[in-house]
Amino acid sequence: MKQIAFSGIQPSGNLHIGNYFGSIFNWKKIQNNYSCIFSVVDLHSITVKQSPIDLKNKIFEVAAIYIASGIDIKRNIIFVQSEVKQHLELFWILNCMSYFGELSRMTQFKDKSKRLGKDQSSAGLFNYPVLMASDILLYDTNFVPVGYDQKQHIELARDLAERFNKNFGETFNVPEPLIKDDAKIMGLDNPENKMSKSAKSKYNRIDIMDSNDEIVNKIKKAVTDNVQDVKFDKKRKGIYNLLTIYKLLSGMSENEIEHNFSGKNYGYFKKDLTDLLISEISPIRENTLSILKNKNSIEKILEDGSKKARNIANKKIITVKNKLGLGIN
Repeated sequence: MKQIAFSGIQPSGNLHIGNYFGSIFNWKKIQNNYSCIFSVVDLHSITVKQSPIDLKNKIFEVAAIYIASGIDIKRNIIFVQSEVKQHLELFWILNCMSYFGELSRMTQFKDKSKRLGKDQSSAGLFNYPVLMASDILLYDTNFVPVGYDQKQHIELARDLAERFNKNFGETFNVPEPLIKDDAKIMGLDNPENKMSKSAKSKYNRIDIMDSNDEIVNKIKKAVTDNVQDVKFDKKRKGIYNLLTIYKLLSGMSENEIEHNFSGKNYGYFKKDLTDLLISEISPIRENTLSILKNKNSIEKILEDGSKKARNIANKKIITVKNKLGLGIN
């Protein structure tokens, strides 16, 4: 049997190329080698306030982007997290086995709570990594394809699995992070910080649903420097960020890229990068729009996926509850 890989994306804000390269781009590569379960993790998205109408629409949009990007619905399970109640059951159980200290040390919580302030930082934001651990452990996941920014959360999932196994007997697989590339996609307007759904300026990111003209304009305005030398230099954060995107899209080595643009200016490089981005993003955008025209079809895919996910998750939660002495059966 193939080993299991699990991952998911929140349906909040607009999916951008940072999300794409960090998740779906890699999912396409692994789907032939693993039994893959991909969730639209809508419960995670409500750690901050969401518009109910927008959230519902984004659930469908994210699912459509999965499919439009090339995630095979015949080989993989695609489902909506909140449709599988076992995620919340296991979340509470693992929450009772999580320690305040380890959750308070989570880098993402510290960063987000600092931005929001103590009065606006919800308990859900604090406990978010425990729900993520529940998502993963429910399915006997072997590998979680993630970027380095999520590695700390996978370590918590591993700790909780080992803690439960030690106290109640072998129950959970101890998952491994599957990190394909350590590349971080930074903001086009501010390469000091990661590309973000919540950035105020639309020139921070390239969204999956951007038109070709929007992609052209955003790359034109992307921050570089005055050197006009196309080389991989981490100290030159603007051009390094654009070169990182180019490397991911082209599959070329750093030496090959530098040789290709030797003696050429940023305008020439940006035109080439724009063409690569449009070649990658445009078909996904058009396929997504086509899929979204038939919401009944997406609902059917998600309902079938949720049914398959529930069957797997229910077996696991029954085992967990029995080991804890919960319930009457």
